[in-house]
Amino acid sequence: MAGALSHSGAPQRGTSTTETASMPEITINMAAGRSDEQKAGMMRDITKALVTHLGVDAEAVVIQINEAPLAHKMKGGKTFVERKAEAGK
Repeated sequence: MAGALSHSGAPQRGTSTTETASMPEITINMAAGRSDEQKAGMMRDITKALVTHLGVDAEAVVIQINEAPLAHKMKGGKTFVERKAEAGK
């Protein structure tokens, strides 16, 4: 059976890695604030990396960005709004 995976997730004998690696899907969670151009550039670079290192077609790569407002994202007990305000002092 071409392109099949074993129960462990490893390719079965007689199948190539390219056959089994069909559609990598990447989800990126980040704070809002980057431009569309920055996000598109990042997604292009990630796509190129997957093509180079995983040997998949660019057409098979799916990338989704989930953005959170700065008030809805926290690090070290402070929202990103609070961190930004402190950095500006």
